[in-house]
Amino acid sequence: MEDHNNNNDHEPQLNIELDQDIAEGTYSNLAIINHSVSEFIVDFINIMPGVPKAKVKSRIILTPQHAKRLTKALADNVRKFEQVHGEIKDYEQPPIPMNFGGTTGEA
Repeated sequence: MEDHNNNNDHEPQLNIELDQDIAEGTYSNLAIINHSVSEFIVDFINIMPGVPKAKVKSRIILTPQHAKRLTKALADNVRKFEQVHGEIKDYEQPPIPMNFGGTTGEA
């Protein structure tokens, strides 16, 4: 019997490299999302209590199509996580007044 799900004989392989400094990751507890007609910009920020200033730690720029795929993949991973570990509680935080230009969404 032929396995159609794992038949990758004709698909090229993509080798992905992960440098050590990137592998360590960057902690973020706030994401600011902006978009234009051609791209989504996600700025990842680490804010600390009592500190009035925070720097963008990482900026990722996505096409609208990739942003939609990322949204679906993230939602699927959250669903799988919650199946194993229970519901993730969303503790409401007071709004943070930000001096950051443009239309934004927070995550």
